[in-house]
Amino acid sequence: MKRQTLIALGVAVILGLIAVLLANTYLTGREKQLGSNEPQALVRIAVAAMPLTYGADITPDKVKFVQYPAASLPPGSFRSMAQLLPQGKRRVALRTIQVNQPLLAADLTGEGQNASIAALLPDGMRAATVRINAVSGVAGFIKANDTVDVLITRQPIGPDGASQGRSVTDVLLQNTRVIAMGGDAVGADGKPKVTSTVTLELTPLDAQKVALGQELGDLSLVLRKPGEEQNIPKVETVSLDDLRYSYYGSKPPSGAPGVGAAPAAPRPPVLRASQPRRQPVVVRRAAEAAKQTSTISITRGTDTRDYEVGGYAQ
Repeated sequence: MKRQTLIALGVAVILGLIAVLLANTYLTGREKQLGSNEPQALVRIAVAAMPLTYGADITPDKVKFVQYPAASLPPGSFRSMAQLLPQGKRRVALRTIQVNQPLLAADLTGEGQNASIAALLPDGMRAATVRINAVSGVAGFIKANDTVDVLITRQPIGPDGASQGRSVTDVLLQNTRVIAMGGDAVGADGKPKVTSTVTLELTPLDAQKVALGQELGDLSLVLRKPGEEQNIPKVETVSLDDLRYSYYGSKPPSGAPGVGAAPAAPRPPVLRASQPRRQPVVVRRAAEAAKQTSTISITRGTDTRDYEVGGYAQ
């Protein structure tokens, strides 16, 4: 055989061996991959069959059971109706639950218990109720989960503990969440409702401030946009002297500076072009002492002349 033929045959054999090796490696990996995709174990858990709101009773008609991967099972789930509602004892939803959302122990009350606002409080927070009226409660437009500022109107107390008799208004709290208006902790109807009390989510120290503020004056609520970035960085005390309109103090926080800020620089004069006209005759009298003299000055344009008159100084 020719040398070129032997070389070509050798190259073909080597390439064939490489192809067989690659195919064998691919098929082996594919078999391992298919063998690892075994069906996951499924368990049966309870989920909501319809939307549930805060305070809704959990009844069998509102529950259904679906298959759920055992490896991803959320803690606190229920696998049977007997476990969810043992011996007919009721459970109540503590927050909004959507359709097909698993029913978890953290979202429901204990066996035979009613809904409690305490279960909705974050760690370290307290619920405090304050007195309001139609005006201080923003005519009932405040709803549960809204955010408000709390104002206090009081009479200042002097160093001797006596009232100074002039009312002032201060910002007591900012960015405070409303838990309930009166006895309504849901506010789902969206209609204004005038109540006499409001329950706020407060820190322990803020709850003390609210308790003391109710004894010293009247509390009012101001509806606001939530978020600390909406807070007023420097609050002001408003007294009787401030009950007037101020151009510089009546703008929104993002506009001109608030009450007490320095007035803006005066506007530059506006220059208007006009046709030249004859300068008026300006009679400039001297001060009070000059009224006893018999000399007056008359200015025409830029020319000023003094004239003697008789009989006025006697």
